Amino acid sequence: MITVALKLAYLGTDFYGFQRQPDLRTVEGKLLKALQEVGSIDNIGRSNYSIAGRTDRGVHALGNVVSFRTEKMPIVNQINDILPQDIRILGSAQVPMGFKTRFAHRRHYRYVMYRVGERLDVGKMHEAAHIMEGTHNFINFSKRNERNPMRKVESVIVKPQNQALVVDVVGESFLWNMVRKMVAVLLSVGEGEFEVEEVKKFLDPQYKAFITPLPPESLILMDVVYKDVQFKGDEYARLRFLQTLNKECLNHQRIILATREMINELNED
Repeated sequence: MITVALKLAYLGTDFYGFQRQPDLRTVEGKLLKALQEVGSIDNIGRSNYSIAGRTDRGVHALGNVVSFRTEKMPIVNQINDILPQDIRILGSAQVPMGFKTRFAHRRHYRYVMYRVGERLDVGKMHEAAHIMEGTHNFINFSKRNERNPMRKVESVIVKPQNQALVVDVVGESFLWNMVRKMVAVLLSVGEGEFEVEEVKKFLDPQYKAFITPLPPESLILMDVVYKDVQFKGDEYARLRFLQTLNKECLNHQRIILATREMINELNED
């Protein structure tokens, strides 16, 4: 028996999240079905199957990771041929027997949003982002009953990108909704809702704050990195997933054009 890790990409739009749920379309449900169909997993319980991140409904990924024990190295595109087009295995690696997906060296999330005119003060957002870096108690950025809300955030980078604003958050691990709530606070600073120094109070566990997380559809799990693990990428799988993303992008552009035309027509009345 060997232990295998797979690098997984998916478009979260049409899934009810990653984690399998009865009678619902989930990333994990489709993946496990494909792994069982090709014979890579016989019994899920005995395979030591584990995942790096249970992303929420609507969240996308380019680098989530699953691992399991199996008889031989799986053929990536044999599995991809069974998977729906909005899920792709992009790479694989044989890992040590005691490998644990949850003990990642680094996780990288990216949140992408439209810049609303020029009213965002990106400079202040940069300042607020630096306050969030380091080891802090992030209880206000998740559920109040978190057993261990201490997290180390390696970097928070805010950068304009054409008409969009991109926020890259890198750390070892994150709490539920933590990244989306962090970006929500940064956005509030950029819009002038409160000052940069006020961000510090959100990191004080004695201060109870209610932060509404930003929508999940703009969040991407970009990568999960492990020490001494090098994934062998599959170029064919990458190109196939790129085709799927381009098709999805074109569909959304058509919808945007149609809705803009409807808005213009109604505004003329």
